[in-house]
This record gives sequence, C-alpha cells and structure tokens, in this order.
Amino acid sequence: MTEEPHMLVEVVEENILVATFNRPDKLNAMSIDLMTILDQAVERFRDTPELRVMLIKSHGRYFSAGADLKANGPQREFPTKGSQVRDQHRRGANLMRRVWDEMEYIEKPIVVAHHARCVGGSLEMSLSCDFRLAAESASYAFPEAKFGVLPATNGVSRLVRLIGPHWARLLIMANMPIDAQEARIAGLVHKVYPDASFESDVMGFCRHLAQQNAEMIGTAKVAIELAHDLGAHQAAAVERLANSSLMLSPEYKDLMVSHVSNIGKGKGY
Repeated sequence: MTEEPHMLVEVVEENILVATFNRPDKLNAMSIDLMTILDQAVERFRDTPELRVMLIKSHGRYFSAGADLKANGPQREFPTKGSQVRDQHRRGANLMRRVWDEMEYIEKPIVVAHHARCVGGSLEMSLSCDFRLAAESASYAFPEAKFGVLPATNGVSRLVRLIGPHWARLLIMANMPIDAQEARIAGLVHKVYPDASFESDVMGFCRHLAQQNAEMIGTAKVAIELAHDLGAHQAAAVERLANSSLMLSPEYKDLMVSHVSNIGKGKGY
C-alpha cells in the first residue's frame, strides 16, 4: 500500500498556500520527506507572486511531536567531538536550519496554526513564522532537556529574541510546557481562538493578511527585524528609509486622497 504524502500542499482562495502536516498516526513527526516537501512549498511561496500568504497547519492529536527521532533507527551514529556537534547545528539536520532561515527572509507573511500540542522542532519552525495562532487546546514544549541537551535549530536564540529570558527559562531550563493562554501572555502566540471555530478563525486571519498591500508587508517585515536590533535613532532611520520608497508609490497618493475624501463624508477608519 502506498504511503500518503507526509505533507499536503494546496492553494486555496487563489492566493493562500496551505501546507498541512499529514502524519497524524506518527504525531506529525517531522520526517526527511516532510521537510523536503516543506522546503519545496516555501520556495514555491517565495517564487510565485500571486501567492500572498502561506499557512502551515496540521491535523491529529498533535500539531507535531517535532523531529522524527525514529528515522535513523536504533543504530544511529552519535558525535564524538564538540566540533562535530557544532558543525551539525550550523549546517542543520534534515534541512531545518536552512528552511527556518528562508521562512524568515521571505518578504511575505507566513502563518502557523496550532490546534494541539506543538513540540521541539515544530516549535522551532513556528518561531520562524511571522504569525502564530493557537486553539485553546494548544500547548508548547521543548523536550530536549529530557535528554540533557538544548533545542538544536535556533530554539534558544529565536525563543529568547521573541519572548525574552523569563519565559525561555520555564520552557528550556525547567522543561515545563505552557498552555495556549500562557503562550499568549508570554508573546509566543498572537491570537488564541476557541477550538470550535479555530479553522474558520485562522482562515479569516489569512484572508485579512492577503488583502494588505504586498509592498508594505515585505518592507515592514524587513524594517521590523532591523528596528529590533538597532538603537532608537538608527531604528527611526530605518523607518524613514522604508517609507521613502513606499510613499513614492502612486498607489499611496490615490489611497490617501480617497481616505481624506471619506473622512470628509463622515466615514471613519
């Protein structure tokens, strides 16, 4: 019997690319096949102008249990030198680090929707997405501490950058999971939706994103990352540089004229 694809990819509503983890019987563990399909989907999203939003989701008991640890079997080889470990982390096993980096670099929005537990490598992937949406049933954990190690593909660096050391200590050092509401408080997820309406709420969010100006979205993604790393004066310069291109667009002038006209007619924001 032919095995189903480990990830399903489809275009919905003409401009939203949906990539769905499709290994519910394996807790959506991230196999090499799954990572290869995800890599191709990310490149397709990047290279297709008509696609405005990418959504990553899954179905089953887990969003994902993380990397497929059974892939190499019981005879897997373990490194014997620290330099080997560092090289593995730098180059990234199973394409992970390269794919996560590309997801961050693409000047389009990537959304991930967690309907259930999100663990290990799948959480590291999610940290590279622009928007993280959670169902009330979602939860988050880094299980690497059970093996006496740290998350291997930017789990520490991106997590601290996103939510700070306070919550990172709870997830990594204390090896404790957090639920969806704690994740929202920590700043790990942007929205928490009811389980019953989660799918429709997620699609509504993606439709809203798809309606935003594409040049603004791409420029904002770059500017926000730069501003985060710079001092106040340099960050303000990034603002000016970004708007110096956006505000020269004929579209900006037309939209502003239309907006001012609507205000004159008593219409609000």
